[in-house]
Amino acid sequence: MTLQNIIANLLKRKTPDDAVKSASNGGLEKTLGVWDLIILGVGAIIGSGIFAVVGIAAAGSADGASPGAGPALVISMIIAAIACVFSALCFSEFAAMIPVAGGAYSYTFATLGEFAAWIIGWVLMLEYVIAFIAVSCSWAKYVVHFLEGFGHILPAWITNPPIWLVTDYRTAVNSLTAQGLDTSVIPSIFGIPVCINLPAALIILFITMTLVKGTKDSTKFAAFMVALKLGIIALFILSGFFFVTPSNWGTNWATFAPNGFSGIFMGAFIIFFAYIGFDALATTAEECKNPQRDLPIGIIGSLVVTTIVYTLVALVLTGMYKTQGNVDSAFLGAPLAFAMENVLHGWVAKAIPGFMSVGIIAGLTSVLLVMELAATRILYVMSRDNFLPKAFQKLHPKYNTPHILTWVVCIVSIFGTLTLNLDAAANLCNLGTFTSFIIVCAAILILRKIDPDRPRPFKVPFCPWFPLAGILCCGGLMGFMMFTAKGDAAKLSTELFIAWIIMGIIIYASYGYRKNRLAEQKEIAENE
Repeated sequence: MTLQNIIANLLKRKTPDDAVKSASNGGLEKTLGVWDLIILGVGAIIGSGIFAVVGIAAAGSADGASPGAGPALVISMIIAAIACVFSALCFSEFAAMIPVAGGAYSYTFATLGEFAAWIIGWVLMLEYVIAFIAVSCSWAKYVVHFLEGFGHILPAWITNPPIWLVTDYRTAVNSLTAQGLDTSVIPSIFGIPVCINLPAALIILFITMTLVKGTKDSTKFAAFMVALKLGIIALFILSGFFFVTPSNWGTNWATFAPNGFSGIFMGAFIIFFAYIGFDALATTAEECKNPQRDLPIGIIGSLVVTTIVYTLVALVLTGMYKTQGNVDSAFLGAPLAFAMENVLHGWVAKAIPGFMSVGIIAGLTSVLLVMELAATRILYVMSRDNFLPKAFQKLHPKYNTPHILTWVVCIVSIFGTLTLNLDAAANLCNLGTFTSFIIVCAAILILRKIDPDRPRPFKVPFCPWFPLAGILCCGGLMGFMMFTAKGDAAKLSTELFIAWIIMGIIIYASYGYRKNRLAEQKEIAENE
């Protein structure tokens, strides 16, 4: 095979018509309506971020490296939402035009060709699976902390379990060493120390069993979790509103934005990560009743709901507690809980630690559901395109879900909870997200050029400026992370991301490329 043929194969596109034709034979059950999509979108976006990062965004980091936005946090929220909207509009155009599972992977295959599709699919696999593992570890930490408050009711083995049973080995060793305890308390098998994050493993198993039963049942569960966490946030907004002191918002620009535009934009950078998750909706296209109409509404609608919630939280939080100047360190870690405990009075203030824990756990649970759903749908379509073994395409005989693939993700994730560095994992997820956003924005421009007459039920307005703005926003944030962020976790995540890309190229060259050529030869033989 000549070099010219190889390059042609690398750039071979799967047209939107071919993608839709493959999806029509996929067998996934169409159960999702527009409200289901909005619930999944809000469930994916609103996690623990709103309960934690708004403190640093408003008051700045404890080390002074990140200036705070102060009461101008509300502007930071809106800027972050606008930055997301550029990418969300591009996802919406593709989702309506190519209503197939796979999200950014499928869109890349339709515009940039086979090799680029594999790489973006490989990156999305990293983003969703690592996010699923990282969030499950965070979920376990919050649950353990929540159960500590029931020490007078529940047995000690539940409220104060041994550390080797609720975290990974590295974290267990660091914690025991910091307390001056002997690490020999960690049990070993054949001389190998063993730590099992049991709460994380249990929630992964539960989410997996929920998804195997079907997307509609999963959405009902997600709706309950979304209602629960929005209820906790509503409690904060409604009760905190009566304790707002307008002077805390500042009396002029200098007090409204104590660090000027530097603080506002740094706040937007921090808050941006609390908006990520809407892209996962695009992976459910084949399970939507009317994807051309409902997916754009679901993607944009979930962002609108989230922006309204975040803006109200920012207004009440900065009105309740003065965020200019020095703030209590506890505010940075749990701003909503701190504001309510120290400003409010009565039963709400006393019960708020429990309320916030419930809200965070509900938020993380809904994020887990959408992350595993997105991961399995991406891998399902990649298997259908000959990049992964065909066994992954097998659907459950009763529920019509990719159950084998879902259990594979489950098992991999449980093993991942034993070794994952949470800080590096978070950075890896962000790098994967930015990459997929940039590719989708660029793909819109390419497909507008090479296939301008294709029907587009939804179109990105002000093209090419909005897609270009999406590329600049995400590219700037990604570059900021990779080249200016400090710390071992940031360095490790950048190195791991590059290593992951190289590994993906090797797997494609040794397996995916060959399998696609064999599939093409088989198709030619069948047509002769």
